[in-house]
Amino acid sequence: MTSWRTKLLPPLLAIVFAVLLSAIALIISGADPLNAYGTMIGQMFKGSTAVDTVNLATVYYLSGLAVAIGFQMNLFNIGVEGQYRFAAVVAAIAGGAMKLPPVIHVLAILVVAVVAGMAYAAVPAILKVTRGVSEVISTIMLNAIVAGIIAFLINADQFGVQTGNNIGTRVIEPSGRIPGIPLGSGTLFGFVIVAGVIGGAYWFMLNRTRFGFELKASGESTTAAAAGGVNAKKMTLIAMLLSGAVAGMVAMPELLGRDYSYGITATQMYGFTGIAVALLGRNHPGGIALGALLWAFLDTSAVSLEQINVSKEIATIMQGIIVLSVVVAYEIVRRADLAAEQRRVGRALAGRKGSSVAEGGAV
Repeated sequence: MTSWRTKLLPPLLAIVFAVLLSAIALIISGADPLNAYGTMIGQMFKGSTAVDTVNLATVYYLSGLAVAIGFQMNLFNIGVEGQYRFAAVVAAIAGGAMKLPPVIHVLAILVVAVVAGMAYAAVPAILKVTRGVSEVISTIMLNAIVAGIIAFLINADQFGVQTGNNIGTRVIEPSGRIPGIPLGSGTLFGFVIVAGVIGGAYWFMLNRTRFGFELKASGESTTAAAAGGVNAKKMTLIAMLLSGAVAGMVAMPELLGRDYSYGITATQMYGFTGIAVALLGRNHPGGIALGALLWAFLDTSAVSLEQINVSKEIATIMQGIIVLSVVVAYEIVRRADLAAEQRRVGRALAGRKGSSVAEGGAV
């Protein structure tokens, strides 16, 4: 199997498929594809769009990492949505109530977020290893439940604070905030550095530790892993908890770098976007980063399409096409590699057979 084909051909095919299919969608909608693409790219160089794109990509990146950890164990953790929202509201409540020195205050909020994310992920993890309940079913149900939990906690009778027409948690003191990085006309989330560290730790865990090897082995085949002495149930539990821990960090860039409070109307759907980003990045931290940037670019530049009388929802169609293109491209290359490998094996066996016949005739 050639490395250039495996690593470079699938994304190149995906880009070609996505561009062509998106162009067809734009033509059907009555727009000029070249004009639309040019407008979206041009939007990146206006105002704070570029910085906003990186900020949004940071959130998507964390969500993608959380999903990818589950994917490595062959677990479909759809519950990242519920886990990050639960962790966000708990961390916001705790952060608003704390009065600690700088740095310590931030670390305390992050610890609360990680523990809360793990706790919410522990429910489907325990159900999976003890009762065999599908994590897909249990996490979908928990995603629905979290909305009620947030509505209960962010209530004037509980921990909510009314601010104008909005209600949210108490504002976190400056000591509990992460300073941003001024860049041109925007401010980059300081949490982007933390996200990079988490991505590096994820790569190191998978490729340089025994746990990472056992995690990937269990994801490939629990039977083979068990034969090698790996406890599949233990790995499932740990993988879900780690996924929940990273999910708990998803809302932290916005909470500690911009909003400082978690409101009832806080942005949702980051968890589901993380699934698409993880698929785009093929569970690799570098690939997930590129996928997050691409997804964030489409989100932030979509508004520019309205300038040329094209509905901004066309960007959503592009996102769906990109995901499908990636899946199709990798499957095409996988089958081509498999066919090539079978041909090589067939030629090798035929050569050995011919050699054996020749040797027999000589005798």
